[in-house]
Amino acid sequence: MRIGVLAVQGDYEAHGRMLERLHVKPVWVRRRADLAGVDGVILPGGESTTMLKFLEEEGLESALSEFAAGGGAILGTCAGTILLAREVRHPEQHSMGLLDAEVSRNAYGRQIASEVRHELCSLKDAPMEMVFIRAPIIESVGPSVEVLASCGGKPVLVRQENILAATFHPELTADTTVHELFLRMASSAGREAPGVRQERLERHARAAAVRGKSGA
Repeated sequence: MRIGVLAVQGDYEAHGRMLERLHVKPVWVRRRADLAGVDGVILPGGESTTMLKFLEEEGLESALSEFAAGGGAILGTCAGTILLAREVRHPEQHSMGLLDAEVSRNAYGRQIASEVRHELCSLKDAPMEMVFIRAPIIESVGPSVEVLASCGGKPVLVRQENILAATFHPELTADTTVHELFLRMASSAGREAPGVRQERLERHARAAAVRGKSGA
């Protein structure tokens, strides 16, 4: 399997190390040609306006849109989620619109105000460690978007067919859950065995019920 990682700026090397832990060698993506033969692409955290400008200048924005339209899997984390979103606010900026979601930039404030949380997730029974660094907030999602995890009543991990997005940094923890899901998406173009999605939905319902009880 070949997984591309946008290697412009930000924490792309951390994603590379996570992939290597899962026995996948990363392919650094800096030009359109680097997308040839990859099964999935990771858009890492960083500065979204800088990354977007680079994508536009190198023709990667259109190439990634074509890749996604063809069923290629894309994972966006933190700033990567901003790049994927349909609408971006605070301030408004252009985005690729591949994910039916409205996102607010830097909603967690300055980097010093960033934090580590442990939240329930439909992908596993135990709480997942989540590192938020000047993270965006997903304000709303469309009907085709599945919420896999929430924090403070807001989605923090979502999936829309072959698109996966996290407002936190899974690559900065020891938990490989998010990347494992992404690799499954990349290897099967998002197909799941019968019952797998239903099991995940049931887990999410249980997690929501636990959150409701703890907040009561």
